[in-house]
Amino acid sequence: MASVAIVTDSTHYLPAATAASEGIHQVSLYVGWHGAPERELEMGAFDAFYARLREEEELPSTSQPSIGDFLAVWEPLLENGSDIVSVHLAGGISGTCEAARQAHALLVERGLGERVEVVDSERACGGEGLLVLAACAAARGGAEREAVVARVEEAKRSLRMWFCVDTLEYLRRGGRIGRAQAWLGGTLRIKPILSLESEIVPVERVRTAGRAFERMVDYAHELRERGCDGWVVQHIQAPDQAHRLIERCREIFDSEPVFTSEIGPVIGTYTGPGLIGVGGVPRTLLS
Repeated sequence: MASVAIVTDSTHYLPAATAASEGIHQVSLYVGWHGAPERELEMGAFDAFYARLREEEELPSTSQPSIGDFLAVWEPLLENGSDIVSVHLAGGISGTCEAARQAHALLVERGLGERVEVVDSERACGGEGLLVLAACAAARGGAEREAVVARVEEAKRSLRMWFCVDTLEYLRRGGRIGRAQAWLGGTLRIKPILSLESEIVPVERVRTAGRAFERMVDYAHELRERGCDGWVVQHIQAPDQAHRLIERCREIFDSEPVFTSEIGPVIGTYTGPGLIGVGGVPRTLLS
């Protein structure tokens, strides 16, 4: 039985130590201003990027990995005898998964296609990260490629993730606003609460940051009631709010988070600073 290697892209935003300890292989997306894209995985701390994002009138551009980027990660794994499950950013908001499928098609021509499975996570950030960890757990337990994919699909069905942003302006300017388009043009200053299910999905609007925070706490209670006790908190340039939410979630779940982290530039370009989010899956899917 071949071992199964887990590959993903840089938009999971798992802590670096977690990705390393789980043996996750990564393909980077790109982001940058004025035709000078950088590999997101090589950017280090995000503070300077977000400071510039606040100041620049023009959004940076983002781009998916190339077919060659995928093959550069996959081919050594195949040569070492591993099968691959490659879990990627939602196809509804990025061409990353399609690029992975095109790379897979080249492997099919070489007779290697059956050893690689490309999975559209239909999520990003913490949601994508949880699905990747579910894949890692299955592979670590000795599951074959098809069973690893089945674990990811099971986790996808149970996954719930919500996030609030300071403004819809970044999503509007970046063309990723999805069904939240209907909320543009209102006269009231609002704090949008959103989800991602292949595309950006509007959940509700609240008037204040305080109310948005309390709604995140309410959603954490909903996660617990659904049995989604493998919980995560993520943020963008909002460490104090994230810390407060983590403390509240510890009380709700009586457990530590699976992980917490800051969301990086590729996704942050379209949401802007100030995001805070919570989500989870059943913890049993991660072990």
